[in-house]
Amino acid sequence: MVEHERTGWVDAFTWRFSRLAMILPAVIVAIMFYEVLMRYVFERPTLWVNEASLWMGGMVYLFSGLYAMQQRSHIRIFILYDVVPLPLRRLFDIVSMFCVIIFCFAVIWGGFGEAWAKMMRWERFGTAWDPPIPATMKPLILFTLFVVTVQAVSNLIMDWNRPPEHLDITDEVDINIEEIKRAQAEAAAEAENPLKRIKH
Repeated sequence: MVEHERTGWVDAFTWRFSRLAMILPAVIVAIMFYEVLMRYVFERPTLWVNEASLWMGGMVYLFSGLYAMQQRSHIRIFILYDVVPLPLRRLFDIVSMFCVIIFCFAVIWGGFGEAWAKMMRWERFGTAWDPPIPATMKPLILFTLFVVTVQAVSNLIMDWNRPPEHLDITDEVDINIEEIKRAQAEAAAEAENPLKRIKH
């Protein structure tokens, strides 16, 4: 995959978080391997690996969504988007941005009180290790949604004067289908003419 170029300070900020999202799965795999080793080889299971992997997995999920927004990887109906003129595309982009803003604002507005309360009382997970997952993840969700909103606005501003991109219809799947059809046609032609097959 070719990454979308970084444009502006918002992209630079998002890019740094995305690198954390790319590293954390390897850390999760490493600590899970450590847990299996400790539990089944040394018979000394850990208290912290399960909760730590949940904690980091939640961060990966959040930061990946932020990275997808920076890369313009969210779903767009190209069959409609590519056939309309540029002014209508810009209107679609504006409507899309406002949908993101409204959704993020609604979640932040509805979740702020609970996130603030969990953070202020430093709510813990309620297990033997008892990490402060609720106290950190709830505010992190709202912070990430705020950055997603800023990223959506930044994308619109940075992409406003760029030439429009077209989705190439002959993508990898179409090429594979054409190759299969060609191979089937050749096999059918050989089956019809057995003398040609003997000569080869």
